[in-house]
Parts: sequence; C-alpha cells; structure tokens
Amino acid sequence: MVYTCSLDTPLGRMTAAAEAEALTGLWFNGQKYYPAHIVQWVSQEEYPVFKDLQKWLQAYFAGHNPALSELGFPLKPQGTAFRQTIWDILLAIPYGQTRTYGDIAKEYACRKGLASMSAQAVGGAVGHNPISILIPCHRVIGHNKSLTGYAGGLDKKIALLTLEGVDLSK
Repeated sequence: MVYTCSLDTPLGRMTAAAEAEALTGLWFNGQKYYPAHIVQWVSQEEYPVFKDLQKWLQAYFAGHNPALSELGFPLKPQGTAFRQTIWDILLAIPYGQTRTYGDIAKEYACRKGLASMSAQAVGGAVGHNPISILIPCHRVIGHNKSLTGYAGGLDKKIALLTLEGVDLSK
C-alpha cells in the first residue's frame, strides 16, 4: 500500500509517498512528472516515515545540511536500472555543489564501462527523479553553467541552490 502525506515547505506544498517503511516519492504539488496514479494512494499523515521526513526538511530549509543517514528510513525511488544509477550518482553530489549533465554522463559511462553516454539521456533520468530535494537533482546544471530545467520549476531550483550557498552570479 502507498501512503501519502502533504507537507508545507517554504517553497510550497509537497506530496510525499511511502511504501513498506521507505520513501518512494517527494514532489512539489503540480510539478512536471507529478504521478498520475494517486487515486490509489491512502493519506496517512501520521506514518512514521513522514514524521522523520518533516524533521529532515525543517532542518534543510533552516539552512542546515542534514545527512540522509539521519532519516530513519531508506529512499526507494522506482525506475529503470538506468534511472536508478543516475539517481545514485545524484546522491553523491555534495551539498552546496553542482555537477553538469555531462559530468553525470561521464560518471555513468565510467561505472558501466562505456566509451560515452548521452547527456540528454541523463537529463531525462534526472528530470524523472521521484524524490525531490533528498535526491538532489536541483544540483544539476547545464554544460555552460546555465540553470536548465527543474521539474519543480526553475524558481524552486534557484531557491534551493541559493539556500545551499551556491554562487549563481555566473
């Protein structure tokens, strides 16, 4: 069973989804790629995963860098093996730092023993990340350091990077 919870954040309302004591989704309401099958979900605001998530998000939005290990549950995003690997690479991007789609493509190719990987394919996987903020897709930028798309909206990407102290003046 998929449990859900609505969370208020400084950047707007978010919806979290959890299943079997693991977080499976966290989306800004109305964002691109917002799940379509939500009618099958059960609202359960008191589910333990959501209480821990709320504490983590409060610390994050207060300007702290809470470790994912502080969560009392695992992240279990659902997606293809390719997307899972890309999301794993995103988890390695440190707080307050950015990587380009090309950087991630090179990392993926290296992990898989490939000569190269398409940055556009990486962009598709990054854009479909189902766990916003915790799997930090907002830390991915264009090859010329441009702030390219973010499923939650470019305004939210800018706010998250600013919160983390990323210099956006370039």
